[in-house]
Amino acid sequence: YATPDNEWERIMQPYVPKWLTISKLTVIRGFYEGFDTFYRWDRIMAWFGPTMWFSLFTLALIMVMVGINVLVRKQWTEKEKLTYPIITLPLAITEKGGTGDFFRNRMLWIGFAIFAAIDLMNGLHGLYPAVPLIKLRHDQRNWGTFFTTPPWNAIGWVPVPLYPFLIAMGFFLPLDLSFSIWFFYVFRKMQQVFTAAIGFQNLPRMPYLSEQSWGAWIFLAIFAIYMTRSHLKEAGKRILGMKTDLDDTYEPMRYRTAAACIAGGLLFISLFSWKAGMVWWSIPIYFGAFYALSIAVTRVRAELGPPAHEMAGMMNSPQLLINIFGVQRLGKRTVAVFPYYWFFSGRGYRQHPMPHQLEAMKMAERTGMDPRKLGLVAIIAVFVGSISSFWAACHLSYRLSSGGIQGHTWGQFNLLYSWLNDPGAWKSDPYAVGAMAVGGLFAWFLAFMRTRFLWWPFHPAGYALSMNFGVEYFWFCLVISWAIKWIILRYAGINTYRKAIPFMFGVILGEYSVGAFWSVLSVIMQRPIYDFAPG
Repeated sequence: YATPDNEWERIMQPYVPKWLTISKLTVIRGFYEGFDTFYRWDRIMAWFGPTMWFSLFTLALIMVMVGINVLVRKQWTEKEKLTYPIITLPLAITEKGGTGDFFRNRMLWIGFAIFAAIDLMNGLHGLYPAVPLIKLRHDQRNWGTFFTTPPWNAIGWVPVPLYPFLIAMGFFLPLDLSFSIWFFYVFRKMQQVFTAAIGFQNLPRMPYLSEQSWGAWIFLAIFAIYMTRSHLKEAGKRILGMKTDLDDTYEPMRYRTAAACIAGGLLFISLFSWKAGMVWWSIPIYFGAFYALSIAVTRVRAELGPPAHEMAGMMNSPQLLINIFGVQRLGKRTVAVFPYYWFFSGRGYRQHPMPHQLEAMKMAERTGMDPRKLGLVAIIAVFVGSISSFWAACHLSYRLSSGGIQGHTWGQFNLLYSWLNDPGAWKSDPYAVGAMAVGGLFAWFLAFMRTRFLWWPFHPAGYALSMNFGVEYFWFCLVISWAIKWIILRYAGINTYRKAIPFMFGVILGEYSVGAFWSVLSVIMQRPIYDFAPG
């Protein structure tokens, strides 16, 4: 992407870590242009080094996550008995080896039939436009178009998603969380209108939404660790060989092994990052922030089960460091590493592996599986998956036109270019740091009020999630599911709520079954048909 006009060769390429990248034009031209083949010996060998290094780096990242999950699992799963709402459906399906009463429930099949039929009709519309389309997607309506005059036009894009499977998933959320997510989404939009009304032309990032989110998530991480402190103390005794009643015999791995995974993973990550060019003191801050966010997201998923946790603004470790220190103090070589770490701390966290790991451990516990060696299997699978993904990406990039595959890469290096050339990024941003403090304090206030007043309807996790882009995909679905659940519990009682659960399971299964069929058919036919899910 370097051209004489953008001067990337002069501005960025001198700081790129050479041992992690490929610069030989005969190798990368086909990757860039497509309509070529990856299967030439010089290309395979050129990609071998970066592939192995990044696969080992990814392995180290995951080792730390698995180690943390092993240390907190007993406390969160057995002592606090967190509910893990996301795994409710797969556990119901597989109960008694799949021979239970789950598939005999009439309400399940009613929900399945209705919403499978809707997706069937919408898929047929993709093939035959004469078939009517029921508009459910978030990008098919925008309430923001109704606000055309200042300051209300600052409200921006307001999609109205009506995904049935997300409405059904929202039905299983605690009422305070589902209410908080959509309430704070509206609150975020009102912040945008307010800052436009009072005029902050010299601060274009106001009201610093990503920074507010950062502060809230850091608070949630601290709170999660604080709530687990007694258990972690006993786990520390077990690791050090001191006397304790805490038994780790049936954990996915022994606590000493988990601690070794954490220590070894962090050591490798630190040496890798230092060798790549990051200044030594920035490394613990970068990865400390990332793992704090990982712990917080995992805790929220285990306790509350939001349908998504994408935060696709600028809530990532690179922006955090630039806000606090600026490019000048970090140095160009440090900042030049950030695009290569974008895959785990960048645009969003919808694919974060750490919650899935803990949910797998919970499912093993619920189904009576022997969890020992589960952590080791997860680590091995990550390494195999990383190499397989590199192989698939290279195969497709050389074979096909690579614009779509490399689209996000283009954006990452444009961002690096802006950091290196924007005078505002060269110094720390006190307003951004202040917004993080405000976000953390506000999340603390929400948590404090929840512990003092049972009627308090606002959850700090809803605030943390909704201050960043991503809630747009499902916020209005939660308005509907919250209203349905509240009405049922308020006027029909808990028995009616329990009877509605199989219907909601059927909605999810119906949409995923037919939606998956259209996805497979679109691959076979090599044309888009119908995408039932956001993204």
